[in-house]
Amino acid sequence: MPGIIVSPLSRIAEMAVRHGCTEMISLVAKGQDFHRPGVIAKARHLTLGMNDITFAGTGDLIAPQEDHVRQIVAFAREWDRARPLLVHCWMGVSRSPAAALIAALAAEPDQDDAELVQRLRRASPYATPNSRLVEIGDGVLARNGRLIAAVRAIGRGADADGNAPFLLPLASEGAAVAD
Repeated sequence: MPGIIVSPLSRIAEMAVRHGCTEMISLVAKGQDFHRPGVIAKARHLTLGMNDITFAGTGDLIAPQEDHVRQIVAFAREWDRARPLLVHCWMGVSRSPAAALIAALAAEPDQDDAELVQRLRRASPYATPNSRLVEIGDGVLARNGRLIAAVRAIGRGADADGNAPFLLPLASEGAAVAD
């Protein structure tokens, strides 16, 4: 079963082609320009304008909001799962791993939160899911604190250079590096 490819912005075209992705979620700062890879269906590309912050936001910074999470959930529930879903942010370390967890639980809500988060950690020693997205996702998906606790349990990921895409499997079949 296809999983979720988590990627930095700099590698989305490569990852989309390599893994046959036709659907993508982009979590980027409002107004950040980038080109959607040609293999991604325009109608199946969700772009969410937000900064990688965990506080309410001030000035030009836009914090992740409940509406963002609801859009991720709705998009993931419409994902046909014939091919991997590509999720990216600037570095592929914070916003996109959080969105991947939310999308995985939206697509397969019967998954165990702790096991899913452990698969994330095995797939990426660098992932540090954005805590604000995780907290909102936990509420929207009615996880009753399980997702928050699971993410806190893995702690902060290792320092990263933003060049480590990975595959988050939906089922407990292990994890794989996407490079």
